[in-house]
Amino acid sequence: CDIPISSRQAFPLPSLPRKQPTVLVVCGPAQNGAIGLVCARHLRIFDYEPTIFYPKRSPDPLYRDFTTQCEKMDIPFLSYLPTEVQLINDAYNAVVDAVLGAEGEAGEGREPCAAILATLKHVRIPIVSLDVPSGWDAEAGGSGGLSPDVLVSLSAPKQCARRFLGRQHFVAGRFLPYDVQKKFELNPPEYPGTECVVALRAPR
Repeated sequence: CDIPISSRQAFPLPSLPRKQPTVLVVCGPAQNGAIGLVCARHLRIFDYEPTIFYPKRSPDPLYRDFTTQCEKMDIPFLSYLPTEVQLINDAYNAVVDAVLGAEGEAGEGREPCAAILATLKHVRIPIVSLDVPSGWDAEAGGSGGLSPDVLVSLSAPKQCARRFLGRQHFVAGRFLPYDVQKKFELNPPEYPGTECVVALRAPR
């Protein structure tokens, strides 16, 4: 499945107190951006206040559907990302990084991604990266990308997660079929109750 979490919770909601409901979801043009749209929709369902910045929209029909769903849920879309970082710090309590993901360094130097990363590197509010922090290589990691506070690995942690030094690491992979787990020799963690997301690292 191209978007493995399209109908499932993709964000560790207990880690975001409702007294801090405003979240900026920054979406890139490829698959990770579409996952960001799904994330924003789930945040809205659970009474958070997401705002989406999605400057280069994909023509893919599925991604267009995700965009329409967010619009119909009255989630606002920014027309531009403020370059004055303090405006972002004041308006939001967290940023969801759905810019590049596993696409990694292939899109890092291209616009609008390059300008987005240049701005996000200076925000002081927590950054939550989906799957792979933007600017990182999925295998080797990277020192020039974002340094998120929280990482949400999708399906299973990528090799670069070994270099993640943030506060919390979650994995969203309960939906993986057993034959996929066996094929790739995955050892998923035990998910409590009906949770689709489990913490791999306790907060610190």
